[in-house]
Amino acid sequence: MNAVRVSKPDKVLFPGDGVTKGDLAGQYRGVAEVMLPHLAGRPLTLRRFPDGIGGEGWFQKNASEHFPDWVTTVEVPQRDGGTVRHVVCDNADALVYLAGQAAVELHVWLSTVEDLEHPDLVVVDLDPPDGTGVGELRTVARRVRDLFTEVGLTPYVQASGGRGFHVAAPLTRDASFDEVREFARAAATRLAERDPDRLTTEIRKDKRGDRIFLDVNRNGYAQTFVAPYSVRARAGAPVATPLDWPELGRAEPAGYPVDRLRNRMARKADPWRDLREHAGSAHDAMRRL
Repeated sequence: MNAVRVSKPDKVLFPGDGVTKGDLAGQYRGVAEVMLPHLAGRPLTLRRFPDGIGGEGWFQKNASEHFPDWVTTVEVPQRDGGTVRHVVCDNADALVYLAGQAAVELHVWLSTVEDLEHPDLVVVDLDPPDGTGVGELRTVARRVRDLFTEVGLTPYVQASGGRGFHVAAPLTRDASFDEVREFARAAATRLAERDPDRLTTEIRKDKRGDRIFLDVNRNGYAQTFVAPYSVRARAGAPVATPLDWPELGRAEPAGYPVDRLRNRMARKADPWRDLREHAGSAHDAMRRL
C-alpha cells in the first residue's frame, strides 16, 4: 500500500454542507472494506468535480496520464474500435487517491475484466417523475423483486443516493450483454403491461407522463450504474446504500448521508455481502419469463 497525500484537503466540494475533499477521502477510506468487493475487477467511470458539485463536473472513462502506476488500469475494447484505459479500483489507497482527484462518484460496469462480454449483474433503475411518493417507489421496487424471484433470480435493492431505487440480481455469466439486456427489457415490459398507468419503459421523457420509468438501458456493454457506497454529487452528500429488503419500508431513495452511514456501518453488515453466492442464470430466467 502507498501513502496517499490528498492535495488541498480543505477544499470544499459540497458548499451547502461543508464537506471537503479531505472529508471525501476519509469517507472512502472508511467504507473501503465493504465497498471494494463491489468494485473488484470492474472498469470504473469517474464523475469528477474539481471545483465542487456547484461547478462543472464530467464523467471520465479514460484514466488520466498523471495517475500513478500503482493505480490499476486496464485497456478495455470499445465496440466501435479502439480501447479505453479504465481505472480498476482494487485497494483502499486507490479509493483515497481518486477522492483526492475530486472523483465524487464512482460508477461500475456490470461485468468484470475477467469476462467483459458477459455481465454478472442485471439492474433495473427506478426513475420517478417529480412528485412521486416514496411509498409508490417502494411498491414498484417490490414488484421488480417479486418478478425476479419468480424467474429464479435473487434480487437485491439499493437506495441510489438520488431519486430512485436500484433492484439488482447476480448472474452466472451464461449470457451476453445483448441477451441480458433483452431479458431486462422483457421483464420491464411485463411489469409495465401489468400496471400501465403507473409504469413505463418509454425512453422519451415527454411520453412518460407521470409514470415511473423502468430503466434497463444500463444493462449494455460499457454501461454503468452507481457503485454501492459511492457518494453522490448532490446536496447533503448522500451515499448509494445497499439495503435489506425489510428495510425498504422505511428507506428513502437518497440513502444515507456520509455522517449517518458511518453509524449504520458500525452496527450493520453490508446487505450485499453474499450477493455473488446467489448468482442465477439469465437464460433460465428468460425461459421462465
